[in-house]
Amino acid sequence: MQKRRKYSDEFKTEAISLANQSNVPLKQIAEELGVYPAMLGRWRREIGQHGGKAFVGQGNARDQEMMTLKRELARVKKERDFLKEAAAFFARETR
Repeated sequence: MQKRRKYSDEFKTEAISLANQSNVPLKQIAEELGVYPAMLGRWRREIGQHGGKAFVGQGNARDQEMMTLKRELARVKKERDFLKEAAAFFARETR
């Protein structure tokens, strides 16, 4: 399975401007750049719909919040486990 390639916003905009400026078919430009023609078409459509705010990324705020909460939960669990071990240690010391 191939690793997913990521392209910078600058690459995408340059590829689209090249496709818009020339009379060469989109498929040929995509092959020269090493991308799929459908991908280049999607980039063109996104720029047309969103203008300068195109290519904002895949994730959404909900995913980001979920990752933050998972990190916090892991930290709190470590603290809890440490305190349990410390309490058990001091309980053995007092005997």
